[in-house]
Amino acid sequence: METKQTVQPVDGEEVEGLDAEGGSWGDYPIDDILIRHENRTIHDVIRRIDQSNYVIDPDFQRDFIWPEDKQSKLIESVIMRIPLPVFYMAEDDEGRMVVVDGLQRLSTFQRFVKDELQLKLPDRKELDGQRFSELSSKVQNRVEDCNLIFYIIDAKVPERARLDIFERVNSGVPLSRQQMRNCLFMGDATRFLREEAQTDIFIEATGNSLNRQTMRDREFVNRFCAFQLLDVDGYRGDMGDFLAEGLRRMNKMGIARLSKLSTELRRGLTNNLELFGRHAFRKHRPEQDTRSVLNASFWDVMSTGLSRYEEERVKASAAAVRCSIYALLTDEKFNTAITYGPNDSSKVRTRFRMTRERLEEVLGDYAA
Repeated sequence: METKQTVQPVDGEEVEGLDAEGGSWGDYPIDDILIRHENRTIHDVIRRIDQSNYVIDPDFQRDFIWPEDKQSKLIESVIMRIPLPVFYMAEDDEGRMVVVDGLQRLSTFQRFVKDELQLKLPDRKELDGQRFSELSSKVQNRVEDCNLIFYIIDAKVPERARLDIFERVNSGVPLSRQQMRNCLFMGDATRFLREEAQTDIFIEATGNSLNRQTMRDREFVNRFCAFQLLDVDGYRGDMGDFLAEGLRRMNKMGIARLSKLSTELRRGLTNNLELFGRHAFRKHRPEQDTRSVLNASFWDVMSTGLSRYEEERVKASAAAVRCSIYALLTDEKFNTAITYGPNDSSKVRTRFRMTRERLEEVLGDYAA
């Protein structure tokens, strides 16, 4: 018997129609996991960060900053020459190094050397209250010359393997897969996800039910974009790879196409709200009062499907569209495709095909 997929991460968020990403390490050929190591001084690393060769995601700098007493302890360890744990980086398609593990430590080094951190070390009077510029030249050199060991995940490593490595080595606050993608594909794509997830129409359409801290809201925008831009028939059963490819495609698109994508998303949200109100993207019956949980797989087909029709057209046929979608929700084959093992490629194609057929019966051919 298949198991219904419901995810409940944190803060009461509950989402249906999701499969856990990731898989067995036995899936990867041993020689495909390419990781090299480099030694860099703190001075060299900060220079590379300033030149944008080492990428520190500003979203994480804002949301996951260490308290200053913990940052101070790290600087004290450097001054005392206590060996530090290794750092992990992921090389992106442009040759930049994206911080995988060690974000807080690198941010701390950067803040301290730039005099943005005043040490809080009450048990060490010679350092307590000091900024970098106030230290003796000897101690400053000791900080800047501190040798750091970096392990670098090659850009050629398969996408899911990179995320699995990311998840395994991260020693700080556990990151969601979407947060990892946000690090690895920073650019126009991730800015688009952030901006669209903050719009009033998105928040209303999703009932403000998606956790922002874990970037579940951005994951839903990511899902829309991937299915809107990529051929569903090309989906091969790995949702993580599919979402990553969507971001990769978006980073290569111009502003005009991204603007068009934004219009399409908002049109899809508006049409779903017009038809189903607070029950949008949730499995429900016409007479249902209580609101069900969001279903990610239902989101995929309805957000993209109704993005292809002008709002007036949907409004004019609202009763007929609702009737057709309610019939679809009672169809056992469709319900299985959005509920049980929903990342399976045959189920993805099934739910998209069935939704398209229902919408075309009422509204006509999809818009180009």
